[in-house]
Amino acid sequence: MGMVSVDDIRAARERIRASIFVSPCAYSENFSRVARNSVYFKLENLQMTGSFKERGALNKLLQLTADERQRGVICASAGNHAQGVAYHATRLGIRATIVMPLTAPLTKVTATRGYGGEVHLCGNNYDEAYQEALRLAEAGELTYIHAFNDDAIIAGQGTIGLELMEQMPDLEAVVVPVGGGGLMGGIAIAVKAANPKIRIVGVQTARFASMRAAMKAHEPVTLPPATTIADGIGVRRVGERNLEIAEKLMDEYVTVEEEEVASAILMLLEREKTVAEGAGAAAVAALIEHKTSLVGRRVACLICGGNIDPIFLTRIVERGLVKDGRLVRLRLQAADYPGVLHAVTGVFARLRVNVIQLEHERAYFGVRLGNTVMDFTLETRGAEHVAELLDSLTEAGYSFERIK
Repeated sequence: MGMVSVDDIRAARERIRASIFVSPCAYSENFSRVARNSVYFKLENLQMTGSFKERGALNKLLQLTADERQRGVICASAGNHAQGVAYHATRLGIRATIVMPLTAPLTKVTATRGYGGEVHLCGNNYDEAYQEALRLAEAGELTYIHAFNDDAIIAGQGTIGLELMEQMPDLEAVVVPVGGGGLMGGIAIAVKAANPKIRIVGVQTARFASMRAAMKAHEPVTLPPATTIADGIGVRRVGERNLEIAEKLMDEYVTVEEEEVASAILMLLEREKTVAEGAGAAAVAALIEHKTSLVGRRVACLICGGNIDPIFLTRIVERGLVKDGRLVRLRLQAADYPGVLHAVTGVFARLRVNVIQLEHERAYFGVRLGNTVMDFTLETRGAEHVAELLDSLTEAGYSFERIK
């Protein structure tokens, strides 16, 4: 069986054209400056189900026989593939069973049910959910729709590559997040057919460097279980078909750390007004942390999904604010007398520091009798403002420590 061809991708585009949004590919001045390249964001987070996955899912669904349609389909997914399959299958009148791991983000589970999918929660990770889905597929004679190791899926995702060539005729590189490798594979085939000189850079998280392991062994390798904030690309074993494409067409492969992905999510939110999930921000992290060899190139960077749990997003924002010194916690010990709190907050007020939270403690933290401990959570303008505040507290004679 040969590799997916650019003709397969063109055929997929005609098939799905009526139902898939041609996502914008917008230039970002902010990120271009930081990344030292001309960076254009391909905003696949704007698709109906919040990610690129519905391209491949729809291409596959439209090629089912009447008998397969009637029996229904099944897939295993941590979230985005599930939503793509559920949405388009329901729209086409096909019954969709989705097996999701117990660890799948609640927003993705709720959304998948909302799109009409019959959700089964099973297993602690994608691989365990996958095994259960295969069992159910056999038992119910359902057509299994693989998330990445399937030619119809790869061709569907490759339609992004055709759009990129139209949106950026002078494109020089594409930076793509890699999970199982279907997105990277499809885009690489489409883009290289138009211009073999365009560089394809694949990005995984350091915790799931399954493509690196596979390229080393020249066959897919199953990594041990782990967790990552980029759950969409937390795939322990890449697809054989995608490995074959990567070995032929991927020019560079890099990994990013969890904190780097979190910073990229926050930076996209603040500077670009773009919501990206962990997997959706992985390629951005690689560019802003200068993990790639790209400098001074015209680069398309995939924001492949935006399905992030709001509570988790709140945590990322808070941690980012702490990292930047815009949220700071101080534990201050002082003599316990009327007016001491007023005196301390007077220092804050003078420097325009905002008090978010205060805890007053007299019995814990090794407080001496006659003293009090005050735990402040403060909002500042950043690191310089914090330094100014600490100097002022020292000058005023207060004993304090910064809580990390």
